[in-house]
Amino acid sequence: MTCHMMTRAERAQLAMMLEVCAYPKPGNVDRCHDYERTWLEHFLASTIYARPALEEAERGEGRIGEIIKHAVAATCYHDGGNTHFGAFILLIPLVYGGDIAGAKTAIGKTDVSDAVAFYKAFGMTHVRMHESDELDVHDPRSLQILRDREMTLLDVMNHSAPNDMVAREWVTGFPLTRRGADLIVSLGPGRQAIVKAFLTLLATELDTFIIKEHGLVAAQRTVLSAREVLDGKVPIEVFDAECIENGINPGSIADIIIAAIYIALGEGWKWDF
Repeated sequence: MTCHMMTRAERAQLAMMLEVCAYPKPGNVDRCHDYERTWLEHFLASTIYARPALEEAERGEGRIGEIIKHAVAATCYHDGGNTHFGAFILLIPLVYGGDIAGAKTAIGKTDVSDAVAFYKAFGMTHVRMHESDELDVHDPRSLQILRDREMTLLDVMNHSAPNDMVAREWVTGFPLTRRGADLIVSLGPGRQAIVKAFLTLLATELDTFIIKEHGLVAAQRTVLSAREVLDGKVPIEVFDAECIENGINPGSIADIIIAAIYIALGEGWKWDF
């Protein structure tokens, strides 16, 4: 019997599903705990709802900004809030281009229409902007600024990169995505590879979502705590419980791990054994 070869859209869905189901993933929703308003089921539902947009990206139809908007619109059918906006920012160009090299080529061709569509998608998510950002997605004047300045979507990511590690992936060529994928592949099959890769990035990178929600000191503390887990000084379950109790959500690193799983799957990594 010939095994089914996954399409890129299926691989992206699988990456989204595997990330949220891996546990324990300190501070994030997983199969062992939900947030008050956002549950495991919301993440899984978004994985299903995203399929048409991911298939659109795989076909290379339309503009990347519009496809991101389609993905966000399709995953707003539940009451769990934003689940995968950052992941879509990374996955859509990766699926569109096939791999990191193809994604870099695709995002280099974005234009002002992509930027406008992206800002409309951003406005659907209710995600907060950085407080000093002049291009506030909730201010209608921002769209006109984008048009007046003829900013491409890559320009927007350059603008956001200092305060957003997901945007920084676009600007710098997906280095953390690449690193995460290499970690996952090197750690072998099974969900513990995802947990270890997540924890390793958390121990070395300041999660910009934590900075946005809780400040720089909280993000620095999280890095140090993750290192203590890796060094065997603190059980990962204790760290997880502390993150949940304090509302610490390393959401940006989770988004990067989804993209990393997508790349790892494409390079032969097995999630089951």
